[in-house]
Amino acid sequence: MREEEIERLRGVVRDCVTKHLYTSAIFFADKVAAFTNDPADIYMQAQALFLGRHYRRAFHLLNASKIVLRDLQFRYLAAKCLEELKEWDQCLSMLGEAKVDEDGNVVMYLDKDCEDHEINISSAICFLRGKAYEALENRAQARLWYKAAIKADPLCYEALECLIQNHMLTCEEESKLISSLQFGSEDGWLSSFYSCLIKKYEKENVVEAKFRDLENESCKSDQSDPSFMRTLKSNTDLLACKAEYYHQCGEYQKCFELTSVLLEKDPFHLKSTLVHLAAAMELGHSNELYLMAFNLVKDYPQKALSWYAVGCYYYCIKKYDVSRRYFSKATSLDATFPPAWIGYGNAYAAQEEGDQAMSAYRTAARLFPGCHLPALYIGMECMRTHSYKLAEQFFMQAKETCPSDPLVCNELGVVAYHMQEYKKAVWWFEKTLVLIPNSLSEMWEPTVVNLAHAYRKLKMYREAISYYEKALVLSTRSLSTYAGLAYTYHLQDDYSTAITYYHKALWLKPDDQFCTEMLSWALVDESRRGVDHILEQQ
Repeated sequence: MREEEIERLRGVVRDCVTKHLYTSAIFFADKVAAFTNDPADIYMQAQALFLGRHYRRAFHLLNASKIVLRDLQFRYLAAKCLEELKEWDQCLSMLGEAKVDEDGNVVMYLDKDCEDHEINISSAICFLRGKAYEALENRAQARLWYKAAIKADPLCYEALECLIQNHMLTCEEESKLISSLQFGSEDGWLSSFYSCLIKKYEKENVVEAKFRDLENESCKSDQSDPSFMRTLKSNTDLLACKAEYYHQCGEYQKCFELTSVLLEKDPFHLKSTLVHLAAAMELGHSNELYLMAFNLVKDYPQKALSWYAVGCYYYCIKKYDVSRRYFSKATSLDATFPPAWIGYGNAYAAQEEGDQAMSAYRTAARLFPGCHLPALYIGMECMRTHSYKLAEQFFMQAKETCPSDPLVCNELGVVAYHMQEYKKAVWWFEKTLVLIPNSLSEMWEPTVVNLAHAYRKLKMYREAISYYEKALVLSTRSLSTYAGLAYTYHLQDDYSTAITYYHKALWLKPDDQFCTEMLSWALVDESRRGVDHILEQQ
């Protein structure tokens, strides 16, 4: 057959692949490889077989060619076939021997041999190693190889996504990894984009600065096309990061509104969907959760996210037994889906089934070492059983993983308060208020009240009253605030003001025993003072 005819058949194979006609592509690729016996044509045939889901046949073809021993692309495609066949040990064996250090630097023979618009083959191989180790439940090695993949080529976004979504790195490690990446001269915007993806417990101005940096880099990277920056600013992935930030700093209504807009624009954007579910849970929007769960199960019956959404709906309407079943189903579909494990533990904790809750949280802590929430929830369970010293240890562990989450500092303050270490409690509560990413909202009213209680215990009544009044600005319907304020005035012998606040507290809860008894004492003390005053005048 003439070279022109062979080249025409190669073009037919490429066109069939483009049009997803894989059976036709396999047929013609087989004929071209038979005519030429050229390694490039054998690779094309194997690629067509792989795309047509004939993984075993593709692997046999590559392995029989013997080129697989000396050509990285052949070896990588053969390993991809083994990945699809779930033969993970053989997959690692096919990729060959290699070592990686703790920083993700690879000691191997792979060199960069690609154009700037291509993903480095060594990066792809490192990523595949990471997937194989993760499937074999060797998460420590998986973490190292994912880091190696993104370091070998910052364009290998999948490796970064696995590290972030599976919580393999702490906050500090994520930041360190992003800063260590070597981006090309045209990829400055990508560095800023990646920095928006990592955990977001910083102050609002720090997070906003990240988004501004991204806009500035966008301008630099393509000054001739200002529409590039506008497009990037409205990109769904970037706005989903912003929604995630709103959720993490307790701005649930803002988060819900933003994700609603994003899902209207792209109803199948799964990251926005997950954040939307979390915000709807916090706001108690059970109808929205029901609709989301129904659509997800219909469109993605094999995804853990779908059954997690069903679990969220039943958790929201307080059917915890049912919610547990669906959270459990989500973990069975994808054991590396963090929200399902947390939800599973929370559903047990809601019914005070502490042992099962702790078991779920411990599993989450083992699977997701970069996530501080399992340790935080374990600490809360310990506190519920009055094991304050143990609770403090777990809260400190959570703080080491994520030092900037204000909720962790708040719980440390609560533990210190229960252990009657009031100065320590004040320190932790004040640190909590400093770390809150946004301006104070009603969500943080209990922290302000706790700080006031701690000051009252230290007999620093002026400071206590100041924080009680700040708490009243955040919420005017808090029994604890009115009772604390009344008791503080009572301790200062300001009986009339104390009586006023006891009445306000009892208006919120008429049968409150503490306020009822203290109001009686305050009235007695006030009348006794009145009698003493009359006697003095006589």
